[in-house]
Amino acid sequence: MRPPLHAAGQSSLKQSRRDALKKAALAGAGLALAWEGPGAESPASPPAIAIRPTPLFELSPFLHMQFMEPLGVTDGSVEASWDHLNERWRPDLVETTRELGPGMVRWGGLLSRYYRWREGVGPRERRVPYLNLTWGGLESSQVGAAEFVGFCRQVNASPLVCVNFESDGFEGYKRARASVRTADAREAAEWVAYCNQPDHAERRAHGHADPLTVRHWQLGNETSYGSDGFDLETAARKTVEFARAMRQADPTIQLVGWGDSGWAGRMAELTGDAVQFLAFHHMFDPDRRAAPVLRGDLFRRDPAATWEVLMDAWKTHEARIRQTRESLGRHRIPLALTECHFAIPGPNRNDVLRTWAAGVAYARLLHTQQRHGDALKIATAADFCGTRWTVNAVMLPSPGQRGAYLMPVARVMRLYGRHIGRHSVAVARAPEGLDVTASRTDNKLFLHVANTLRTRAVKAGFVIEGCAVKAGRVFQIADDPMVEVSEFNSARVMQVAEKSLAADAAHEFPAASVSAVELDLA
Repeated sequence: MRPPLHAAGQSSLKQSRRDALKKAALAGAGLALAWEGPGAESPASPPAIAIRPTPLFELSPFLHMQFMEPLGVTDGSVEASWDHLNERWRPDLVETTRELGPGMVRWGGLLSRYYRWREGVGPRERRVPYLNLTWGGLESSQVGAAEFVGFCRQVNASPLVCVNFESDGFEGYKRARASVRTADAREAAEWVAYCNQPDHAERRAHGHADPLTVRHWQLGNETSYGSDGFDLETAARKTVEFARAMRQADPTIQLVGWGDSGWAGRMAELTGDAVQFLAFHHMFDPDRRAAPVLRGDLFRRDPAATWEVLMDAWKTHEARIRQTRESLGRHRIPLALTECHFAIPGPNRNDVLRTWAAGVAYARLLHTQQRHGDALKIATAADFCGTRWTVNAVMLPSPGQRGAYLMPVARVMRLYGRHIGRHSVAVARAPEGLDVTASRTDNKLFLHVANTLRTRAVKAGFVIEGCAVKAGRVFQIADDPMVEVSEFNSARVMQVAEKSLAADAAHEFPAASVSAVELDLA
C-alpha cells in the first residue's frame, strides 16, 4: 500500500489545508494576508509573523537528503572521498556529513545505467574497475554496496539506492568495449536479496553477517530524458516487472519510479501499487535574461542585480513542483525530488554558488519544497560531495589540505534540518521582505525565515492564533551577500549565531539573513 499523503485523522480538512497552503505560499512571497480571528498585533507594535498552529500534514524526514554519484574526471566525488590507503571514508567527510545531518543519502544517478553491483562487493583485490561512461575516467569499485551503507550508518542517514533499470533503454550505455553494462530485473532483485535477506550466503561469505538493510530503491534515473530511451508505456511495464522481482526478494522495500516530463499521471495509472514514489528532477538556470548577470564572474561586478535574480529563483522552482503535481491528475502518489540544484553556466557550475546570496536563494527553494510537503516526501537541493563542483553540499579539498567544508546551500540545509517540526502549519501573514515557513512538534513551533532584503533588516513580532508564546530562541546566519566560502575561510564566514527570545519580544532579522526560530507555546 502507498503511504498516506496526510497525517492520520486529517482527511476532512483537505480543502482548508489547500487554502492554508495557498495563503502560506503568498505570505512567503511577501504578500500580506488579512488576519482572521483574534490576536493581531496592536497598531503600535511591529509587524508580526502570524501563524495558525493547527497541524496540516506530516513532514517527511527525507526533505533534506543528499545525492552521491561517482563523477569520474569531472569531479572526483567518490574516488576522492575514499581513503584508499586506509580502506575507509575520509574522516573529514564523515565528520562534516554528521554535522550536515542528511536524513537520506542517494547512490546512483546516471551511473545506474551502466553500474553492475557485483563488481563492487567481495574481496577488494577481486573487484572490477569500470569506465565512467557519463563523465569519463575510471572508477575503482572500492566503494560498493557495503561501503555505501556503512557510510550512511556512520552519518545516521537512510540509504536510497538506484538500480540498473536496463540502462533506462539507452543503447549507448548497454556496452563498453567488451563489457556488458546493462542489467535486468533479476540482477536488481539479487542486489535487494544481497543487502536485505538475513541469511544471504554470498554477503555472509564477504564478511557481512548482518543485513545491510536498504529500504528505499529507485528504478533507474532520468528515464524520459532523451529520445532513444524507453517510451512511457515500456518504462511502466518494466517498472512493474522490476517491482515484482525485487519484492520477491524483500516485500518490505519502498520503490521509486520515474514520473518526470509529464509521465507522472500515466505512470501512476499503469503501475498501480508497484511503486510508492514517483521521481522528478529540477536543475535550472535562474538567470535567462538577454544580458544575464550570473555568468562567469559578472556576478561580482553587480551585487544588486545578482541578488535580485537569485531572490526570484524560487518562482521557477514553485512552477516546476506544481507542474509535476498537476501532471498526476487524480492520483495521490508521493513525489521524490531526487536531484535538484542551480545549473548556472560557468566554471564547475559557477562560483556565484559559493556566495551567501546563493545561500539565501537556496533557503527560498527549501521553503518552496516544505510548502509542498503534503506530496513531496523525498527532496534535495544539492549534489552531495566532491572536489570541484559548486553544486555540492560538501566540498573536499585535496587530501592533506584543510578539511571538508559546507557550501552555502548545505549551511542552510543543516540549519533547517536541525530545527524543524513533524507537521507543517500555516503562515497567515509575514512582514514585507520575509519569506517564512512553519512547522510544529507538540508545543514547540519552528519557523524558517529568510530576509530577502539585501540591505535592510526587518523587525517582526510573533502572533500565534489561540496560543501564547512562553519563550524562544533564534538560530541565524547573516553575512555579506557577496562573501564567498572556501577552505581558507569556512570557519569564519556564514556561521550560526544563537540568540534568546523573550515571550513578548520582537526580533530583528538582519539583512540577507536565514534564521530558524523555535517558539515554546504555553
